[in-house]
Amino acid sequence: MATTPHPLSVGVTGGLLNLPGQVERLTANTIGWLRTDSVAAMIGIGGAVLIYLVFIGIRFGICRLLGTGHDVTTWQGFVGRMVRRTRSVFLGAFAADIAAHAAAPPGAILGFVTLVFTVAAAVQGAIWVREFILGLVDRRAAIAEDKAALASAGGIIRVLVNVVVWSLAFILVLDNLGVNVTALVAGLGVGGIAIGLAAQGIFSDLFAALAILFDRPFRVGDTIRWGSVTGKVEAIGLKTVRIRSQSGEQVVVGNTKLLGDQIWNLARIEERQVVMVIGVTYQTSSDLLEAIPAEVAAIVSARAECRFDRCHFVRFADSSLDFEIAFFTHGQAFTTMMDARHAIGLAILRRFNELGIDFAYPTQVALTARADGRVIDPPMALAAPPQGATG
Repeated sequence: MATTPHPLSVGVTGGLLNLPGQVERLTANTIGWLRTDSVAAMIGIGGAVLIYLVFIGIRFGICRLLGTGHDVTTWQGFVGRMVRRTRSVFLGAFAADIAAHAAAPPGAILGFVTLVFTVAAAVQGAIWVREFILGLVDRRAAIAEDKAALASAGGIIRVLVNVVVWSLAFILVLDNLGVNVTALVAGLGVGGIAIGLAAQGIFSDLFAALAILFDRPFRVGDTIRWGSVTGKVEAIGLKTVRIRSQSGEQVVVGNTKLLGDQIWNLARIEERQVVMVIGVTYQTSSDLLEAIPAEVAAIVSARAECRFDRCHFVRFADSSLDFEIAFFTHGQAFTTMMDARHAIGLAILRRFNELGIDFAYPTQVALTARADGRVIDPPMALAAPPQGATG
């Protein structure tokens, strides 16, 4: 079955070089259709206008229904953004295509209307895809903690989206106009590969920056530890992250290298754990040893910023009986943890002094032995009368 070529076909046999002839032939077909079948022509034109007005009314009704007070963080704002980007040219071309297929005009007119609708649909599709992707980006930016950093990447994202979307739309339009786009697509592919290989370091850092901004393993102001570097994040750029170390210097790290290693985000600590080991003397009575966990728990629980975890006897050391104490301090502040550790340590010292519990420290005891090697007990030696004494 033979098909009618588009009147504006730009294939190798005709092309834009014969554009005046194409327009003249289209005009002749239109005038002839109006003269020979004016009723069908008027019905087709009127139907196209009516359908176009219906489309305009639907778009207006949806916009009114969704309202204008919503942003992209809500589904109303997201859908409303897409609907408002629907162009009237596309709606007109769509209405004309529907009416043309219903009215059955001459082949040249039908081909022209179909061609216009195809081009308009390609452009409108590119607009919808562009707005959908940018809407997702804006939705993320609206709820992001670091809006300034995400805004700096927004311009790059828009450029990349525009280049990709409009390039595809342009190729699609040329293909529908009859142009052989195989060579063009191959050239773009080769050029893209060459550019990608030449700038792979830049692109890897760029996409790493987008990963940081969207996944948010850390943000500006967070204190992180990366390798041997611990410091506060000052800026998240498109290629590097700048960290102000605790020793004062600024450390600049590539985004790809930073994400390639393990990162500790110290700013997201909800609780800090403190583990302390105390040792008491072996002369401490068993009753006092059993009372130590409860006494420590009472001391820790008395502080509002602390949460008691455990206190247990853990080992028989060389010169002490060791107890391990663990508790948590709320929040991420290092000074809060150290202040609590300081206060609890002093409180334990005071309470043990009140109970008569002695802290152990490394000691050495020298014992005296008799000639036969038996150890002389000092208390018993003091109590025994001197040798040769008489009563």
